[in-house]
Amino acid sequence: MPSFAQTHSRVTSYFLLEKTQDLSKRLRYAARWKKPVLIIPALASEFTDPQALPVFENMVRQLSGATYLAQVIFGLDQATENDVHRCVEILKARGLRNYIIQWNDGPAISSVYKQLQDAGFDLSRRGKGRNVFMGFGVAIAMGATAVGLLDADIRTFRRRQLDRLFFPVLVHNYPFAKAFYARWEGQRMFGRVKRLLLDPLLLALKRKFSESREEKMLRLVDYLLSFDYQLSGEVVFDVGLLRKMRYALDWGVEIFTLIEVWRKAPQVAQVEFTRRSFEHKHQRVSTDDPSTGLHRMALDIINTLLHALIVEEGLEVGEEFFRDLALTYENIAEEIIKKYSDNAEFNQFMYDRDAEEKMVYDVLSKAVVQTGDLLTAPSHMAEKLLRFTAAFPEEFRPYTDAGLQQTILDIEEKVRNHSLRARHLPSWERILWKLPEMGKKIVDALEEDKQRFK
Repeated sequence: MPSFAQTHSRVTSYFLLEKTQDLSKRLRYAARWKKPVLIIPALASEFTDPQALPVFENMVRQLSGATYLAQVIFGLDQATENDVHRCVEILKARGLRNYIIQWNDGPAISSVYKQLQDAGFDLSRRGKGRNVFMGFGVAIAMGATAVGLLDADIRTFRRRQLDRLFFPVLVHNYPFAKAFYARWEGQRMFGRVKRLLLDPLLLALKRKFSESREEKMLRLVDYLLSFDYQLSGEVVFDVGLLRKMRYALDWGVEIFTLIEVWRKAPQVAQVEFTRRSFEHKHQRVSTDDPSTGLHRMALDIINTLLHALIVEEGLEVGEEFFRDLALTYENIAEEIIKKYSDNAEFNQFMYDRDAEEKMVYDVLSKAVVQTGDLLTAPSHMAEKLLRFTAAFPEEFRPYTDAGLQQTILDIEEKVRNHSLRARHLPSWERILWKLPEMGKKIVDALEEDKQRFK
C-alpha cells in the first residue's frame, strides 16, 4: 500500500491507490458544462521519423478514447505543408476527430506571431516554449475552460493517465494539477536533473534560509519541495488561472510555472500519473558545452529559481552567498547520491555512482556559482574597481581623467540590466488587454489552416 500522506497545506496529493479505477464517466459528466482542451506540442519528426512514429500513433489512439475532451490542439513545429497533411492522415486513421492543427511555420500562424512581435512581445526564441505559449493562446481563443498539456514523445502513455490528471481540475475544481511519477526504465533510474540538481539545491536553500530565518523564502522553498516531480511537463490549468500566468520560454519553464502558481492559486493538486515505468526522450549531459543538453537545462533552471528569489521576491544576498550555497549543495547532493545508490542496489538496478558524482561536481555545482556570478557579480566587481582606483589617485589619474570610473559604472548598469531583465512573457490576460482583437485573429488563422488541410 503506497503512502497517502498530505504534507503541505496548499498542495493536495492524489495518490494512485486503486489502479483499475475508471474516471471517464465522472469526467464526461463534468465536461457537459465545461470545455476541457488538451495541447500537444510536437516536432514534425515525432510522426515523420519511422522510429518515433509508433509512439505518436499510440498517443493518438489513446486520446481518441478521451471523449470528455472538447478539442486536442497539435502545435506543430518544423513542419512542412506535406508534414501537416501526413499528421492529419494519422489523426484520422487512429480515430481522432476533435483535433485542431496549430501549424507554427505556416503563413496563418506566422502572421499571428508577427503581430505579437510587432506589439512588443518578444517571441523570437523558437522552440517548445513558444509553441506551448501559442497553444495556450489558441485554447483561450477557442473558449476552453480547462487546458491540459502533454508532450508528444511519452513512450508509455495510456489514456487513464490523462484522466487522472484532468480529474482534480474538471471534477473537483482545483485551479491547477501537475503529474508526478518515477523516472525509470528497464533497470535504470533517470530524472537526473530533478534528482541531482533541483532537490539538493532546494534542500541547500532550505538549510540556508532556516539558519538566516528568511521565513518568506522558506515558505516558497517548502512549497517547491512538496511536489514529488517538479519538472514534469504534464499539467492542467483552469483557464482563469492560465489567463493570469506569465510564461518562460526556456528549460526553466516548469519551475517558473510552479512559482507563478504559488503566487496566484491558493490550492493546487499533484496527481500520481502512473506507478509503472514512465519514459520519453533523454538529454545528453554536455559537460563541456553549456549551450545544449542537461548542462543548458541546469543553467536555465538555476537561473529561473534564483532570479525569482533575488529579483522578484527580494532576497538580499552577499558576495559569498553563492559560494556557500554551492558547497552546501555539493554536501547534500553527495548524501542523496548514496541514498539512490542504496535504493538501486535494493531493486537490483544498474547505478553508476561515480558518473552521478562527476555530474554534480563537474557541471551542476559550477552552474550554481556561474549563475550567482551573473546575477550579483557586476555590482561587487564595480565597487572593488572603484575603490581600487580611488586608493591610487595619482597612478590612475590619466585614466580617470579619460572617464575610466564612469565607464565602470556604465558597464555595471548595462550588465545589471541584462541580468535583472524579465525572463518571461507576460500573461495572455495582459496580451489580450493590449491586443483585444488577438483572439479573433487566432481563430481566423486556425480557420484558414482548417480549409487548407480539409
